[in-house]
Amino acid sequence: MVFNCTNTKKNRSKLIDFTPKNASIIIKTPNLESLKNSINNNDFLQKISKTDSYKNLENTLGNLTYLKPTSDILICLSKDLKDSLQYSIITKFNSQLFKTDSLPNYIEETLLYKNKTIKKSTLNNNTFYSTIIDSIFFASSSKDHVNAIFNNTAIDPELEKIYNTTNTNKTLSVIVKPDNTFLESFFIEDSLSFKTFSNYIAADVSINQDNILFNGITKAIDSSESLINIFKNTIPQENQTYNITPSNSDGFMSFTFNNYKTFETNLAKFNKKDSIAKTTLFNDIIEVGIIYQGKNNAIVLNSIDVIATKDALLSEQNRIDSYRGVNIFSFGLPLLFSNTFTPLVSFNTANKYCILDNFFVFAGSTAMLQNIIANYQNKTTLNEKVYFQDIKNHLSDASSLMHVVNPASLKTILNKNIKENSSYKLDSYNVSALQFIYETNFAHVNGVIKKSKTRASLNSVSEELNIKLDTDILTDPQFVKNHITKQKEMVVQDINNNLYLISNKGKILWKKQIQGPILGTIEQIDIYKNGRLQLVFATPNRVYVIDRNGNNVAPFPIKFNDKITQPLSVFDYDKNKNYRLLITQGKNLLMYNVRAQIINGFTFKSANNTILHQPKHYRIGSKDYITFKTQSKLYILDRTGKTRITPKTSSSYSNQPIFLYNNNFTTTTLNGDLIAIDSKGNASIKSLSLLEKHYLETTSKTLVVLNENKLSIKNKTIELDYGDYSAPSLFYINDKIYVAITDMQAHKIYLYDSQAKLLPNFPVYGNSSIILDNIDKDRTLEFVTKGESNSIILYQIN
Repeated sequence: MVFNCTNTKKNRSKLIDFTPKNASIIIKTPNLESLKNSINNNDFLQKISKTDSYKNLENTLGNLTYLKPTSDILICLSKDLKDSLQYSIITKFNSQLFKTDSLPNYIEETLLYKNKTIKKSTLNNNTFYSTIIDSIFFASSSKDHVNAIFNNTAIDPELEKIYNTTNTNKTLSVIVKPDNTFLESFFIEDSLSFKTFSNYIAADVSINQDNILFNGITKAIDSSESLINIFKNTIPQENQTYNITPSNSDGFMSFTFNNYKTFETNLAKFNKKDSIAKTTLFNDIIEVGIIYQGKNNAIVLNSIDVIATKDALLSEQNRIDSYRGVNIFSFGLPLLFSNTFTPLVSFNTANKYCILDNFFVFAGSTAMLQNIIANYQNKTTLNEKVYFQDIKNHLSDASSLMHVVNPASLKTILNKNIKENSSYKLDSYNVSALQFIYETNFAHVNGVIKKSKTRASLNSVSEELNIKLDTDILTDPQFVKNHITKQKEMVVQDINNNLYLISNKGKILWKKQIQGPILGTIEQIDIYKNGRLQLVFATPNRVYVIDRNGNNVAPFPIKFNDKITQPLSVFDYDKNKNYRLLITQGKNLLMYNVRAQIINGFTFKSANNTILHQPKHYRIGSKDYITFKTQSKLYILDRTGKTRITPKTSSSYSNQPIFLYNNNFTTTTLNGDLIAIDSKGNASIKSLSLLEKHYLETTSKTLVVLNENKLSIKNKTIELDYGDYSAPSLFYINDKIYVAITDMQAHKIYLYDSQAKLLPNFPVYGNSSIILDNIDKDRTLEFVTKGESNSIILYQIN
């Protein structure tokens, strides 16, 4: 059965038009499958997945797995009067969206009343209600929410505006509504609650394996009720508190303004104060920072006129100590900062201070000041750390409000919102950051939660990504080119014949089910000759061309009744993108163009027996050669399929391909010989004493042979431990030769240079052949391999 029922009502065009009024959080994703895989592969989310709140959410939304949306989907979260989590799902209806025929333990009931049709469904002990209205599928754990959707009430215009700012290309977008019942605060300071901070927040979220990035906006109505509006009519300044924050601190918060008087007036309105503290100390300040260290805090004033700020402290120059040549003075107004900057500052014991260049630092502890002085002088502040510089790349230099925390503070903030006292293992998240950049009547929001990586030592091999799929992997992973970024991405197929495209950051871009296992490697073509690349490959009964969004390119796939027995050969004879697709079926060859039309000018019809390997194309001078062989005959054809060279020899051939080596067509025989055919058909034979199971690989000048446990590269042979070895892979990158083999039995990958010398720090763990390449903008090489049965690993050679 396919879920299908229709209700008529005045049309509502956008998904946001159907959101429940009491929804606190709205999640939008263009690809539910990609979102699920991103969450499963994200290190941070997996660390918090042990909490009761996370498990409850995961269990509540468990039935989402059975939905197959073809466009955006909204997930709305709310709480009922009993504080129980409720969800609603909104997406465009399609006939394949919710197929219930094969679902075990599925119970369905149709509720009809007052011209409404509602389905009550029970699946895996979870009950939900659903309907279709204006071509929109709406499902919810709350029947009241489904009932309410029939009332075509006006949508909040502010919600619609902020929804329109979200990006359709990100893993997900999140909208947090006013008076939400889930988030309490983003900050260490208990005085800073989300309820009083702003109204709406909308953020696009990128979830990769080792980081979560947020970019969006927050908007509060133009009033003094929301803290974010204290930055109205101010210009964000460059945050510099990190230049003085010790790297061993718990974090810092910095807020900036170009005009203190404007900021002061806004803050007084927010705090509903008529009077403003009479002091000149802040007149030349453009930034106030709070450094957190356990129970101790320090206030940092960043001055643009050090002399004027010193003059404002003339009455506070009682020197009480000195440390490393820096004077420490007493300060008689410890309540000044909390009184002036509440709720941003609650610290009220600042009774001493020191001056470090343009920074005036106030604290309640001499030890705190000494720690700041020592780190500043030793250049061991936060800004000097590689991990902080790494997250700065995702942030703006100038912001109205910036909050940076260490792992302990991040855990505190998490527990404040999740309302659990969980112990997360977040030690590798050295710093996380959140910033707000005020502009006119809204603020930009940026956030980074990123796993810090230790700097790789020279020649080390580091594991960059370990990407887990839902099911076991069928094919060896490989790289393909992203024509937009010019970088490389990964493709792999699982045992359910799902093909995945995965970014080099570990994000699953799409998942597409195809008919049958892919034969050989996937090629790329530019079918429209416009610089955009498509994936092209064969399965046993189809030839596919798929664009980078995972869509079939018409008129492909083309279906074949007879079985395709070798990987698809793709030829571009003159490098002009007039591609030819050569299909092997047993002993027959069929040549097609990219319009899926057979090429009648290719006259070869049938070999004398089954073709043993994928046909290859070579060009020598101006002549084209198509090569393949059967067990008893070697074929060298021209591009029309006519015999170009007739070898003056016959033999029983191995299943290894024919290579162009030293301008000779080279392969091996079952007798263990290396045979080379020149352009006139003359044959030279060299005995290599190869066993029946051997592998051959060449470039134009490099010959590689694996014979049981003996690996020969050029004229050098090395003896390996006995094992079950993959075919050698040969890579020519930056004028260097690399040869890779994998011991499938010992799960070890070996990488050699052209002199048969093992590269440093090899072997490494792996369970398939590798593909080696430079996949990003740095100068290091990466390679991809199969890890566990359901994972792929991306390594980097440093």
